[in-house]
Amino acid sequence: MKKYILLFCLMALVQVGYASTMLSIDHKVPSDSIVVEFGKSGRIVIMVDSKEDFEKLKLMNINQIIRELDLEENEDTGESTIVEIKRKDGSSKQIVKVTEDGAETEVYIGGLRLLVDETGENTKVRLEPGLKRRSDPPFRTYFNMDLGVNNYLEDGKFPTSDEPYAVKGWGSWNVGLNFMAAQRISKGFYWDFGLGFQFYNFKFENRDYQAVRGDDAIDFIQRTDVDGFKSKISASYITAMTMLELDFGKMKDNGRRGVRLAAGPYAGYRLGGQSKYVYRELGGSGRHKDKQDTGLYLQNFRYGIRGELGIGRVKFFTTYDLNELFQEGKGPELNPITFGIVL
Repeated sequence: MKKYILLFCLMALVQVGYASTMLSIDHKVPSDSIVVEFGKSGRIVIMVDSKEDFEKLKLMNINQIIRELDLEENEDTGESTIVEIKRKDGSSKQIVKVTEDGAETEVYIGGLRLLVDETGENTKVRLEPGLKRRSDPPFRTYFNMDLGVNNYLEDGKFPTSDEPYAVKGWGSWNVGLNFMAAQRISKGFYWDFGLGFQFYNFKFENRDYQAVRGDDAIDFIQRTDVDGFKSKISASYITAMTMLELDFGKMKDNGRRGVRLAAGPYAGYRLGGQSKYVYRELGGSGRHKDKQDTGLYLQNFRYGIRGELGIGRVKFFTTYDLNELFQEGKGPELNPITFGIVL
């Protein structure tokens, strides 16, 4: 069945190439041609330039025509490319591709997909719109946003609830705005790099403690004179990052249907930092806020490792700071870590 499909594709391409010419002569077919009619109005025309070539064509059978095509087949995937356009930069665009998997054959013709199923007693043929294949430029720029939750590790573990700086996972948000670029190194292999703005919030689990700037270090003071409602530390950074990415979907020509892995270092400089404590007066009804826009002995410079995992159109990320959140000797030894999703 595969050889018949190949011949059909070849005839279809010839018909497309000469469609305008045939219309201009009011559907008159030259004498040195072969016409295959199908359906109510369908016709495929094979044209030759000389009578000698026409006589040779009439003597050829379908097996000989297939041999004359001299198609190369990938033995591992069962794919054969019939028509391929080569560009000056070395890249190529596949016009017609055939994939054979046992008794099932898949043919891509431009934006259409022809499926031939010979697994049953009867051969089934289905024509449907193919997947739109987006171009994969060698260099591109894009914008994305990180949305995640923050925590930190102390001696390789998350701080327990009895520590005043233990983080409440839900509410300790991380938001990142990233301006990125991607350079294609090879098929499915990219170098990603860019700049971003990250906003970190570390919301304390125990809302009775307030982080304040002491004389020599950060202090966590238990407030018994008010009814604590929210207590947190926040910081913002401008961050440069670079990653190497493997896109297994692009390697197998499946677009975004494959798995994507990326990892690389980042470094950032702190733009601001503050503590915020929201409380109510005992027996009162209104809310009050105490803020300290002092940095709270936070490190001015941060660096770490970022990893990304993409599945289909969904991408997850994680970051881990290799240096500590606070300056040495000015606070607990905490290494921030973030988990989230890339939008």
